[in-house]
Amino acid sequence: MADVAKLAGVSSQTVSRVSNGHPGVIGSTREQVLAAMRQLGYRPNSAARALRYGKFNTIGVILFDLSSIGNSRTVEAIATHAAAEGYAITLIPLDVPTQDSVLGAFTRMGELAVDAVIIIMETRLPDNGTVTLPPGVHAVVVNSDAGDRYSVVDTDQAQGARLAVGHLLDLGHRTVWHVAGPESSFAAQTRAKTWRLVLEEAGRPVPPQLSGDWSAESGYVAGLRLAEEPDCTAVFAANDQMAMGLLRAFHERGRSVPGDISVVGFDDFSEAAFCIPPLTTIHQDFAEVGRRCVQGVLRQIREGGALPPGTDLVPLRLVVRDSSASPAR
Repeated sequence: MADVAKLAGVSSQTVSRVSNGHPGVIGSTREQVLAAMRQLGYRPNSAARALRYGKFNTIGVILFDLSSIGNSRTVEAIATHAAAEGYAITLIPLDVPTQDSVLGAFTRMGELAVDAVIIIMETRLPDNGTVTLPPGVHAVVVNSDAGDRYSVVDTDQAQGARLAVGHLLDLGHRTVWHVAGPESSFAAQTRAKTWRLVLEEAGRPVPPQLSGDWSAESGYVAGLRLAEEPDCTAVFAANDQMAMGLLRAFHERGRSVPGDISVVGFDDFSEAAFCIPPLTTIHQDFAEVGRRCVQGVLRQIREGGALPPGTDLVPLRLVVRDSSASPAR
């Protein structure tokens, strides 16, 4: 800094003001200092600045499953919106979702010096306990049922399931079968509960629920069973990957989609439009989820307080493609 000041012919204090974006420096002097910085290859030390001002311009992200399409797209959106606000992200994935692992991740976040934390908590703890976040931490929780305790951002899972089942019933199907996600998933539980509720409200029979693990393989296994059900004309899969497995199973068993069986997925992942046939599905706006998460923690950072408990739901929409149609019989 002293070398920059000497070359620019100003004081070290003026160099400090320029490097910190202080408005009280006239334009010509600022340009003089910036030119000296470029000539000498000077860059402000962000770590030292963070220690001095107590602001690190970093948001921590803790999540239980990075392999999930929804989680990975949410993380991507968080990183994009954080960067637009001048923040970086620090990512800590957890292999085992337990209270201790979450508290350990918060300890690591404290050592890594972050300003706030976004925790993507899609799965329930194995002992059915609840995650307790450390007091005083600026945090937003994603995809959880913790809205009574924390500020939560989620897509409207119930609305999405209603759209999917309602679409198939409106096409004239007598009932809708369901391939659910894992029992530990908050989203899977909500989608399955809503599927059942919509059928009951419509006075339709509720078929036995099949369960998968979000993978295309588990959807394929469920599809082999459903292909043998003569009364099955419509299936709502809890995500697009399992729906893709259904499509293959039905093809192998000679069941036409949508001629014999209609299929609706959930997520609208990038390959959904390129399945055979193109998949009707529920579009989740992960970019908007990421934006709301970043805005939520930035508001806490800037205002110095926690957000009130509650769930901020991002609406979903039905994307109709070629995998759904009126029943042939």
